[in-house]
Formats: sequence, C-alpha cells, structure tokens
Amino acid sequence: MTSPSHTATLPSHTDVLIVGAGPAGMALAASLADKGIAAVLIDKQAEGANTSRAAVVHARTLEVLTELQITDELVSRGIIVPRATVRERDRVLLHVGFDDLPTDYPYTLLIPQDVTEAVLLRRLSSLGGSVIRPCELATLTQDTDAVTATTTSGAQIRARYVVGTDGMHSLVREQSGIGFQGDTYAQSFILADALLDGDVPEAEIRLYFSPEGVTVLAPLPGGHHRIVATVDQAPPAPDHDDVQNLLNERGPQADPAVVRKIVWSSRFRVHHRLAEHYRAGRVFLAGDAAHVHSPAGGQGMNTGLQDALNLAAKLAAVIGEGAPDTTLEGYETERRPIAEEVVAFTDTMTRIATVSSAPLRGMRNTALRALDWIPAVHRKMAMNLSELGLDPQRIH
Repeated sequence: MTSPSHTATLPSHTDVLIVGAGPAGMALAASLADKGIAAVLIDKQAEGANTSRAAVVHARTLEVLTELQITDELVSRGIIVPRATVRERDRVLLHVGFDDLPTDYPYTLLIPQDVTEAVLLRRLSSLGGSVIRPCELATLTQDTDAVTATTTSGAQIRARYVVGTDGMHSLVREQSGIGFQGDTYAQSFILADALLDGDVPEAEIRLYFSPEGVTVLAPLPGGHHRIVATVDQAPPAPDHDDVQNLLNERGPQADPAVVRKIVWSSRFRVHHRLAEHYRAGRVFLAGDAAHVHSPAGGQGMNTGLQDALNLAAKLAAVIGEGAPDTTLEGYETERRPIAEEVVAFTDTMTRIATVSSAPLRGMRNTALRALDWIPAVHRKMAMNLSELGLDPQRIH
C-alpha cells in the first residue's frame, strides 16, 4: 500500500502542478524532482491504491523506468513471463513470445499496481518529493504567465504548467476544454485475483476467446492469478461462483481451473477514448486522462508511465535549461500517435475475441492458426504488445 495522507501545506507557487497521484503522476513528479524541477503533486484521495488493478509492466516501460532507477526492484518483486498465447478452450490459436525482443527486458512483468505505486512513491520520497493528500482540485484558470489552481478548500497555487494525471474522469481535461472522443463498450469487465488449481499458467499470459467474451488469465506473485473477463453485466463484487462459472464456460476443459479463494475482485466498464489534444496552453494531459482503452493487452498503465517520462524531459528542458516553449509541442506529436495505435489495437483485439457467430469464429480460429506459422506475425505482435515497436524515440 502506498503511504497515507501527507498534510503538507499547499505552496503558493511551483513550476509544475501535477493533479493525480497514480503511477503516471508519481513517475512524472519523481522524474522532475530528479531533474531539479520544482513540482507539487496533489491527489483527492486520502490514501493511495491498495489493490492490484493494473498488473502488467511491458518491456518498453521497464526500459524508460531505468531513468528512475526502479526497474531492478520492480523485476525482483514481480513474475517474469516470457510468452502469451491466444486460445479457445484447450486449443492454442496463436503464440506470442517475448524472449527474442531486442531489449534488456525480453519478457512481460506481472506485478500488482499497488506494489508498483509503492516503489514509485519511495523513489519520489528519496528525491525529496511527496504527495499532498487529500487535496482536490476545483478550478483552473490560465493567463499568459501561469495557471492558477484553486482547491475545494479554497487554497490557491500558481504554476507555470499543470499536468492532469487524474484519470478517465479528469477534471483537468474538463477545465482545459479538451475533448475526449470515443465510446464505451456495451459489456462490463470482471477483475479478480484468485488462488487457483488445475491447468493455470505459471509463466504465460493466456487470452481465452469465447462467444461470451474475452478472458485473460495470468500469474501474479504469491501464487495468485489474475482473471479479467468481459461479461454482459458484472456484479458489483464478483464472488467465488461468478469467477468459477466464467472459467468453467471459457477456460481449460481437459484440466479445468478451480477457484480455491478469491483474494480481491472488482468490476468496471471499459471505454476506448482519446483526448483530442494533449495540451491546451499551459495545461497537459498524461495517462488515463489522455487515453483509455480495453485492458486486453495490458497496456494502459504502461502507456501512461511512458507519457510521464517523455513529458518530464521536455518540461525540464524548458524550465531548467531554457529550451524554447515549442519543445513542449513534441510531447503530443510523439505520444498521441502511440496512444492512438494502442486504442485501435486493443479495440480490434477485443472485437475479434468476442465474435459471436459460429461460422465467423471458425474463420477467425483458422486464420489465427495460419498466422501462427509466420514468424513475422509473432514478432509484430510481441513488438506491439511490449510497445517497443510503437515509440519513435526508441533506438531500434
């Protein structure tokens, strides 16, 4: 669990105000602190996340987090997973191997989000930063020199720049007038961490396709497994029977997965949306405030963390090194196309996974098995999922 509230007084001025202390917000604050830039990080919640939620950290994210010197700790606390498979019941339709990726991290790391946030917070603290919480934004107003932020308690702070890392329902995005285009999937999602027996993966992420929906099954530290599944109407707190029925209907058949215990569960609705712009004057968006999409590829938190470190470098160049303000235009130019690709890729994956027509499912399965023989397909899938192939800033 990340630490509880810090009751530090909101200062009157700062270089960068960051609204939202999730992974993207903490990574941005830590990177700016490391570069000697004054930043204030606020969050309306009294405590940080204490649930596992986003559990996948991909190779490109591990690369960029080396800047913060936390990658080795994350790897030591997570589970290294070198491959993924797409399946229909016991039949493997497509293999995706990460072990040949051109990186020092040729795998996917499975680690609960609360652990990732705790590691980020410790790094932020070691650099002299903290999270001021609970501290809720009320309004933003811009002028030519700065942004004035007012909190719900009436406190004010002037910042040269403001970054909204405050999630899908971002008040920063709303206040800045940036549109958030897209739609909501008709289905809802069940999210659960469980202790399982039977044919369950220890070093593999499995995507089970079925007419009822897509189901992801992946290992977590501590012998737990993560289950993510689309359903028509998810119950508020999915229980043992809910998860067991899902696995019975969609999971392995020869050696069925058996739920021993539900450790944690939740439900959520999924949107596929993209901010029209990542900047409005002195206000920027990053993470879920800028893009949300299906969790099918486990890329949401990853894209947000990469946003944060890209933006931190540009803000530091302008604030600390006197680079021209046009440097900041590169943030949207570089990062928005990546999010656009991720949103489109995960939407396509979700729609392919949930084909309900039996003839179309047969055609899909035949096509996937045929593609499974083509090495270039494996590499393309691995490069896209890991986001190594999406970032133009990376030297291949």
